[in-house]
Amino acid sequence: MPSRRTLLALGVTLGLVALIGAVVVPLLLPGDDSGDADAVVDPNAPVVAFYGDSYTLGTGASDPAERWSTRIAEDRGWTEFNPSVNGLGFVNNRQSFDGDDLPALIIAEDPDIVFVTMGLNDNFSYDRAAADIETQITRDFDRLTEGLPDARFIVVEPFWYTEERPDSVETIIGWVRDAAAAIDADYIPGASTWIRGQDEFMAPDGLHPNDAGYGHMAELMDAALVDLGL
Repeated sequence: MPSRRTLLALGVTLGLVALIGAVVVPLLLPGDDSGDADAVVDPNAPVVAFYGDSYTLGTGASDPAERWSTRIAEDRGWTEFNPSVNGLGFVNNRQSFDGDDLPALIIAEDPDIVFVTMGLNDNFSYDRAAADIETQITRDFDRLTEGLPDARFIVVEPFWYTEERPDSVETIIGWVRDAAAAIDADYIPGASTWIRGQDEFMAPDGLHPNDAGYGHMAELMDAALVDLGL
């Protein structure tokens, strides 16, 4: 697959999950086109890929430019490659685990930096697939680092949004954190609390951040990246 280094913010729609009591339910939302074919990109800028779900693609924002990934990429002069997928998890909503899935797209792009912001959506399949989730986290991380031996990996604690948290949230966070350490990735903790229970940061659907929420996430992500020297 040819490289798409001149693409900014490739949007494939994503969504998230609704939490009702202790039960998490998947949400699929209609698509939006987050690409800008007329954008001028520095061919020498670092290419930064984002492996994530709706909170990384920017569902709920008024425009893709408002999402946290685009804000931090623009601030740093990075070329953003963001093929994040609706409802995606390490096992949830995966149509394939090899060949033509999102990790394959990221490897083909040959980025300089890879953000991994996965795990939220796996909470709604945790009761039936906990062992598969833990195994797939390691498989994805190993596959990405083997395919991109020169890339820098930044693993972000899985996002969350409601005050109430099923026990699976902490378990999946621990698996992600341990897998990040195993590949010697940078790890950003605390992201599951960044907009937790803060209605003013939520879009009308009550599930995704609004522009203010993504702005808040961008501020906290920016501070964490400064600490990492980025």
